Parts: sequence; C-alpha cells; structure tokens
Amino acid sequence: MKAALKTADGRFSVEEVEEPSLPAPDWVKARVRMAGICGTDLRHWEKPDQHLRCCIMGHELAGEVVEIGADVTRVRPGDRVLIESVLGCGHCDWCRVQQYNRCPDLYPTRRASVSRAYAEFVIGPQHKMHKLPDAIGFDDAALLDTYAVCLHAQHLSGLAINAKVAVIGAGPIGLGQLMLAKASGADVLSIDPVPHARALAQDLGADQVAPPEEGAPEAAILAMTDGRGADIVFECSGGETMPQTLPLATRLVRRGGKVVIVGGFDAGDIAIPLEWQRIQMSEITLIPSASFAFHDLYAEQAEVIELLARGKLQTQKLISHRFPLERINEAFEAAKEKARTGATFVGLCM
Repeated sequence: MKAALKTADGRFSVEEVEEPSLPAPDWVKARVRMAGICGTDLRHWEKPDQHLRCCIMGHELAGEVVEIGADVTRVRPGDRVLIESVLGCGHCDWCRVQQYNRCPDLYPTRRASVSRAYAEFVIGPQHKMHKLPDAIGFDDAALLDTYAVCLHAQHLSGLAINAKVAVIGAGPIGLGQLMLAKASGADVLSIDPVPHARALAQDLGADQVAPPEEGAPEAAILAMTDGRGADIVFECSGGETMPQTLPLATRLVRRGGKVVIVGGFDAGDIAIPLEWQRIQMSEITLIPSASFAFHDLYAEQAEVIELLARGKLQTQKLISHRFPLERINEAFEAAKEKARTGATFVGLCM
C-alpha cells in the first residue's frame, strides 16, 4: 500500500509499504478515505524528530471497512466509519474506567495501529470503528476527532447556559469550541490574529471577534460581561503561541472563573510566566484538557457524530483544502501558512 513516511528533515516521502494485517479476531481493517492535518501534526512539520523517522503519522481519519476478524459484530465490510484514534493499552487503571486518554502508554499504543492516517489502510479494534449516518461524508467525519477534543474540554469546563466565554484561536479546534459553546447557550468572543479566521468565526455564530493584540480581547470581553471578564476561557491555539496565549487567557477570565487549556504543548520544558498571585487571590481555576474519551456513559467520539447529524455542528465551512496523499507536503505547507492560503481544515483524500 502507499503511505507517507516521516523523513529525517520532518517532511514526508510517499512510499510503498506492507499492508497491515489483523492481529486479533475482534479487529477491523479499513481503507482510509479522508485524513486531516491537525495542529499537533503541524508542530512536527519540518522538524527532525529522529524517533518519528519512517513512521506513518496522522490521527484524524474516516474510511470504509474492507476486512473484519471472526469476532467482529459492530461493523461489516462496506460500512463507512469514523475511526477513533485515541487507543490506550486497555489494561491500566485509567483504561479500565474508560479514561483511556490518560493511559501512560497512549501514544506508543495508538501509533502502532489506528494513529496511521496517512496511508491507504489502517487497522484497529472494532470498538474504535463508529458507523457513519448516510448524511455524513468522509470529509465531514475527518473533522470529528477535533470536535471530540472540544467536547471533552467543554465537559471538563462545566459550561452552563448563558455563560460568557472567550475562545483563543479560530482554527478547527477553536471553531469547534465556539460551535459547542453556542449550541449550549453561551455568548462567545473568538480571538485570532488571522482576518479570514475571525470572519469564519463570526459566520459560525461568534457574538464578537477580536485580534489578540493591543488590548483588543480585554476590551471586548469587558464590554460583553459588564466589566467582570469571561466565566470560561478556552485556550485553543497552543504550540509556539502558548507563552502569549495562556497569559492572555488568565487576563480575560473573571474572578472565580475557569481557564481550559486545550491547545497542545510540545514535549520538554517551557517557561510561561503567569500572574500567579492574581490567579490565586482571584481563585481562577486552570483546567488541562487532553484529547477525549468517555463522559459518563457516552463515548465523546460517538457524541459528536450525533451532534453533527442533528445539525448542532458544521463541517463544510471549515474544509478549505483537499489534496491527494501524493501531495502531502504541499498540503502541510498550505495548512502551515494559513494567513497566506486561507486554510482552515486541510484534508488528504485517498
């Protein structure tokens, strides 16, 4: 099969590799039809990560079942599926209570099977294959990993109706966070440096938008909240911007409010100065949010399928670019240079 392999310089080389085989009777093989490029992927773009060299990457994907093991009852060949790529070891204390996003072996486990979206075929256990309603296309479904991340963050936040919310970042995660907050009855300020991203946020229901510089977000949130500040701030930018965006989040939140850290960090130490005395004296809660899993009885990945099917979430307005797998490097360049290309969600079609 064809697959995009990480190279020594952090780009990709499309090669012929061995097709995966089913390792257990309750596993499924699917042909990947659409894979997305997310912020985590972009943070590794053109960076020489030796431990990722020759690896197949990608974790936002949807496809069609082509083979099932003898014990599979959940899907059958021909089914269209969203493939959940958050796969823990299945044996640790966290996996046993469906908190598999906290599994100590999460990344090695998922990279061995379901988290290989940039290839023609992928394998995974049947419980990670979610059947798609007819109205949801492969391109729509490839965005739902992102939306499940947002849903998990909202569940952690305790967001209630009429909440005053600020969302920092208007990429796919920030826009997903915006839509979920609006669907829950919140008023939302969306903050992003890129004009087309702010325009899209407004189109998707943001009550106000602002660039992140020159005190604009602070002025906007104070105007929205009678001078108190946001009940909840979602930091959805992450990466290299975190030393600026996380302090901004703590300035936007009101006394007794919550900051939910959704944007990802790179591995290693990072110094982010915060006004710790103000945070303590104001009893501001900082809530880290990592990926997604279950909320009470419900798989968050399955919940966002339902929300999309019921019209609570939108996808097509976010899908700005589609590329074939053979042009994966061009696709990453388009996603990275969003201010120039107008990119929001970039998909790889297979």
